[in-house]
Amino acid sequence: MSMKTNICLMLLALGLGAGAAPGEVRLVGGADDLASWREPRGDWFTASAVTTNAESTKLLAATAGQGSIVNGKTGKTKDLYSKQEFGDAEIHVEFMIAPHSNSGVYVMGSYEVQVYDSCGVAKDKYPGIECGGIYQRWADGKGFEGYSPRVNASKAPGEWQSFDITFRAPRFDAAGKKTANAMMLKVLHNGQVVHENVELTGPTRGGAAEKAVGPLRLQGDHGPVAYRHLVVRPLAEPAKP
Repeated sequence: MSMKTNICLMLLALGLGAGAAPGEVRLVGGADDLASWREPRGDWFTASAVTTNAESTKLLAATAGQGSIVNGKTGKTKDLYSKQEFGDAEIHVEFMIAPHSNSGVYVMGSYEVQVYDSCGVAKDKYPGIECGGIYQRWADGKGFEGYSPRVNASKAPGEWQSFDITFRAPRFDAAGKKTANAMMLKVLHNGQVVHENVELTGPTRGGAAEKAVGPLRLQGDHGPVAYRHLVVRPLAEPAKP
């Protein structure tokens, strides 16, 4: 067996090949990490490595290349929306933030799992603002139905962290009337379960109106953030609670 063949097999075994596994959609971590996202994409750019910034602790530093995406040199730009839309799905995403930064992963563009600097924070301002929290809904000038994570699994800013999300989309009848709410069946933050069977009665604050399928959305206007290894596995059959 040639050295080239050996290297290819090793990359596949490690999940580092350009393509995703069968049935998976790789949104970040392929050959072109911005190709899967709608335009306009603002100042998002690709990078081969991301770290904290030695010159400014409020920013991230990045090395040109592929493998991750960063929300601009100033850490504030447009949100990203995936070209492909999803319903029931399993989502794996890794992220890095600068100190005191803030972002979010909006499942279907509607339901935010919060990305936030919660390292060492015992109790934050309100339920759902914590990293790994399901952000609150909003009506009549008030927030409600925010869900704090069961445990604070946050790492320090400048370290890569992960979410693993199992999601069930809302159901609608032929007339477009909602017949069942969306559910976060399970959310893991850095390998720890932080939510199970959380019913979502509507979009979280800033989320898109509910529908049967929607894009994945990455918040880009709240502070420096980088994402990598973002893979969605659509579920062929409706997920069970």
